[in-house]
Amino acid sequence: MLALLCSSCPSTRAPTIVEQPAAQPEPAVAPSGTTGPSAPPLVAPMVPTSFVDLVQHVKGAVVNVFAAQVVRGGLPNPFGGPWGAVPDRIQRSLGTGFVIDSEGYVITNNHVIEHASDIRVQTSSNEEVSASVVGLDDRTDVALLRISARNLVAPPLGDSDALQVGEWVVAIGNPFGLSQTVTAGIVSAKGRTGRDVPIDPAGYYNFIQTDASINPGNSGGPLFNMRGEIVGINTAINAAGQGIGFAIPINMVKQILPQLRTSGRVTRSWLGISIQSVTRDAATQLGLPEPKGALVVEVFPGGPAASAGLRSGDVILEFDGQAIRDSSELPWLASTAGVGHIARLDVFRGGSQRQIQLRLVEMPPQRR
Repeated sequence: MLALLCSSCPSTRAPTIVEQPAAQPEPAVAPSGTTGPSAPPLVAPMVPTSFVDLVQHVKGAVVNVFAAQVVRGGLPNPFGGPWGAVPDRIQRSLGTGFVIDSEGYVITNNHVIEHASDIRVQTSSNEEVSASVVGLDDRTDVALLRISARNLVAPPLGDSDALQVGEWVVAIGNPFGLSQTVTAGIVSAKGRTGRDVPIDPAGYYNFIQTDASINPGNSGGPLFNMRGEIVGINTAINAAGQGIGFAIPINMVKQILPQLRTSGRVTRSWLGISIQSVTRDAATQLGLPEPKGALVVEVFPGGPAASAGLRSGDVILEFDGQAIRDSSELPWLASTAGVGHIARLDVFRGGSQRQIQLRLVEMPPQRR
């Protein structure tokens, strides 16, 4: 059971750190009677003794986001009371955001402010200001706001691809209205897909999993690495577990941010196919040495793939030279390559590999 992290969301989809070296293990000793070299000792990682410097350096970038949505009435009330129209009501949601530059641009989750009629932001200095929506993208659950406030802090956006499993990370947010709450943990896993985090099947997901404690109200807040760089947006938790949270990689946000700034939306490119994962049984039937790539299920008439001769049953192994290990990787690559881009696909068909080139078109509205 997955849950988004804003409190009372209208949406129902489902720096410098003081370190000290840990004690080093005793050198390994070769067993008696052997003459070969002993195995090298395991090098213990540097363990942070405090997160104070990091938090002091970056906390000014973290803001609280308050959104109000008008829920329209107009239906008969079958639950007692006077019979008649249900009145309009105000539904409020609570989340987190972070400043990305001195011009007052703020990133949060789309589900925090979706359909909101009024959005307000409270900065780390307790200044409360109105926020305007600059851009929205529900497919990645990212929203770009803008505020006018004083003394804004904007930490750098890091490289989420460079994160390693086991690396320390810090989350700062507004869980249950407890502003500027700091928690720490590690990167528990990377590359969690829509199958692992089943929020919206139409979305693009490549989540970072972390055990840094995050709760409702943390939605849209930053996940920092130990250099004080923002590497993710805290977005969802596994409500049935403990210490299982998910963050959108900041590299995905950086790819769509220019379009959100300039046009308020993301224009996506399109191959014109539907795909599914390649199971081990499917790989055996197709003669594929191992289960990888994206299996083409349907080719839409009139689309780029149909014009280029792609067929149902083909397996796409590479997109522009990038290997497709899992089918969930292909939609993001294809949608961000750009309208008019000539893509090169390495395709497995009938026991052999071939290359197909096609020109991507804009994704039709009904597919977005």
